[in-house]
Amino acid sequence: MSKGPGLFSDIGKKAKDLLTRDYTSDHKFSISTYSASGVALTSTALKKGGVHAADVTTQYKYKNAVFDVKIDTDSSVLTTVTFTEILPSTKAIVSFKVPDNSSGKLEVQYFHDHAAVTATAALKQNPLIDITATLGTPVISFGAEAGYDTSSKTFTKYNAGISVTKPDACASIILGDKGDSLKASYLHHLDESKRSAAVGEVYRKFSTNENTITVGGLYAIDHSTSVKAKLNNHGTLGALLQHEVLPKSLVTVSSEIDTKALDKHPRFGLSLALKP
Repeated sequence: MSKGPGLFSDIGKKAKDLLTRDYTSDHKFSISTYSASGVALTSTALKKGGVHAADVTTQYKYKNAVFDVKIDTDSSVLTTVTFTEILPSTKAIVSFKVPDNSSGKLEVQYFHDHAAVTATAALKQNPLIDITATLGTPVISFGAEAGYDTSSKTFTKYNAGISVTKPDACASIILGDKGDSLKASYLHHLDESKRSAAVGEVYRKFSTNENTITVGGLYAIDHSTSVKAKLNNHGTLGALLQHEVLPKSLVTVSSEIDTKALDKHPRFGLSLALKP
């Protein structure tokens, strides 16, 4: 693949991940194993509120194809097949869920030194079609996306964004929700290893005249332990501690509290992921 500007979904992704990734109020346990033939098997158990769920995911790589099959406790089977380099700089992703006959989807991604384009369509008679395009370089890129419902002949979404990326920082602005919202974010790495960072995000909803300002940070205590925290102007404070108990095996403890309603119990989450 080329070293171009990346996909539209990459705009603002680093800041979003630092503010949202690994924060959870659920209890989750997963264990992964790998066979000599290249098959990866991951079993996951989840407790969300009073609901328990589990799934088993199998992944197999063969030449330029990756096969993923996920079976959950609802007796549904999700299959995803990813093909790379069918054509130069092109990736194709096909997914479908059984027994949902209308869940089939095809996505094609094309990467160029100065552009990236994706097209996604549901595999049914009147499909939903999503198209994204990004122009620029790995340093600065401009992108847009649109969704179209062929059954109602209406646009389901149209958004645009710009991203600037430097070795120690990245910034982005996204005009979303059909022009009804604006999100600006900035992330700055505090060390060369990029294991400590500070981030800020401003979100404006024009129709409701609502503003949300969020600041957060990531700090590496040592090579195997890191902490994250975030706070927004509505008083929501989140924090987490993540420790690598074994290589690639992580335990994460997170909590969220409403600082404007301290009489309410904070929410706690626990995640344990074991990998060989």
